[in-house]
Order: sequence, then structure tokens, then C-alpha cells
Amino acid sequence: MARNILVVAEVRNGQLRPVSFECIAAGRAIAEGGSVTAVLLSQADVDGSELIARGADRVVLVKGEHLKEYTPDGWLSALQQVYLAEKADVVLMGHTGIGRDLLPRFAMRNAAGMISDAIAVKLEGGQVVFTRPIYAGKAYVTQVVTDGLIVATIRPNNVAALEADAGRSGDVVQSEAAPVDLRTVVKEVVRQAATGVDLTAAKIVVAGGRGVKSAEGFKPLYELAEVLGAAVGASRAAADAGFCDYALQIGQTGKTVTPDLYIACGISGAIQHLAGMSASKVIVAINKDPEAPIFKVADYGIVGDLFEVVPLLTREFKALLG
Repeated sequence: MARNILVVAEVRNGQLRPVSFECIAAGRAIAEGGSVTAVLLSQADVDGSELIARGADRVVLVKGEHLKEYTPDGWLSALQQVYLAEKADVVLMGHTGIGRDLLPRFAMRNAAGMISDAIAVKLEGGQVVFTRPIYAGKAYVTQVVTDGLIVATIRPNNVAALEADAGRSGDVVQSEAAPVDLRTVVKEVVRQAATGVDLTAAKIVVAGGRGVKSAEGFKPLYELAEVLGAAVGASRAAADAGFCDYALQIGQTGKTVTPDLYIACGISGAIQHLAGMSASKVIVAINKDPEAPIFKVADYGIVGDLFEVVPLLTREFKALLG
């Protein structure tokens, strides 16, 4: 059964977010001969060629002054316009802040089945089957939408993106969003100064907990992260203690990350924290307490003082990576 897939791509800081490419790969896996169309609902200066190279057959660039900053009303109206024009069978988007807000609204407007935070998607018996975590990551379920339009968000770093193929060709078209009366209007956006790698998209994360002892205690972690090209994260205990900004918090009430490598420094491993990182492919724990719960989920454990171990790792990685 050929399916037409619509992928809502996202731009952050002028760059396409990697999860957009992962959604395109997921779409290709279930299209069964149908088309994959990527749509950009923003005023970002992106020409769409990278989306074609990553597997999209067609790109729709939707323009409109009310799309400059995300608003639920503005983006929902524009997405509905494209959906009706493209006659999509499946709509996919990254499980990001915008994706978590926009797609449930879209699903409700279209009385569609919604699957959130999927970590895998495949075809089975002619149906599109999604896998998603439940119970704070302690179990997994497979789910299907039994009838009609399928809407889903995909967790970043779980579906492998297709390699870029500069030789691929596809249509890139522009569309003007229909005017809409916004119930909310963004007057000003104040962004926190971003430094380093995007935490939710990072392939490597170095995270600190209460064991870092202070804001200054994060300095060795930042040094290691710089060598590895990693993002820095934190437990809620570290954020609550004022050691770092809440923007770095990983866990049930913070961000969910699924990097290839997660290095936990001075993190005890409370269940709320594990909910945000336990799906990491390789977990390395550094803690003075050999009984710390984090060691139960770690692939590798180092019992020791992080202020001794982390600088040693930084030195060795620096030598190894040249």
C-alpha cells in the first residue's frame, strides 16, 4: 500500500535540525512506493536542497509573516493547508518542543490517531508499527493507528538518517500561507545565549549531578565535552542546587536525550533522571559511591572522584583524538 508521507521539518539557529532528516528516513521506510514530502513552516532562509539530498521527494517552503516565530494558531493553519493540498496519509515530526505542541493539535483537528515519542517505526503485516517507551522508559510498547490519518512524533537520535546524496533530484516549491487571526502574537523573543552542542540532538553527552558540588565543578565537564564535541547536561539535583541552568536538566521533568555515549559524572541515578537518559546507547558512570543506582544501568562504571577521573579522561581523549 503506497503511502504519502508529510514530514514537518524544523530549523534552529538557521540550520535544519537533524531529527528532520531522521523523520524523512522513517517516512521512506513506510512509504511503500509512495512519496515523502518535507514542509518548512517558517521564514528561515533554507532552500530545501538538503532535505532532498536526505531522502525527500518534494519540499514545500511555506512563507508568511505570521510564521516567523512559532505560534500554535499560525503554524497549525499553515500545516493544515499543506496537508490538504498534499493529501498525506502519514504526518511525522520530531518530538521537540514545537513537535509536542503542534502535532497533537493537528491530530485533534483532523480526528486522527496520534502516537507520541516513537523511537522506532516499521512495517508489519501491512500496518505501520511504532515503538515507544512507557513508565519512564522502564518498558516499551508497540502501537498502530488502525484507521485513517497517522500522526506521530519521533524522538531524536533513534532513527538513523539517510546519508546525504547530492545527486538526488526533487521539486522544491514555495507556498504562501493563508492569513489567519492569531489568538497569540509573539512580540519579542529573548533567547538564552546558546553555547556548545544542542543537548537534545547531541551524539555525546557529559552530564553532572550533585557530585560536581558547585557551578565551578562543571568546568572539568565542559573541558571534556569540548574535546569530545559533546553537549553538557545535568541532573535536577544539580540544577536545583544552582550549579547550572535548568536548560541543562535531563530527566522526567527535563529533557530526554538518547546519545550514542552518555557520561554521568557525580550522578546517583534517581529514577526521574534515568527516565531522561536510560535509552542512551552506551552509558558510562563516574561516582565515588560503588552502590550508586546509576551503576545498575551503566555499561561501564568508574568508582572514583570525578575531579580526578574526568581530567584524566580529557587528557587521554585529547591524546587519542589528536
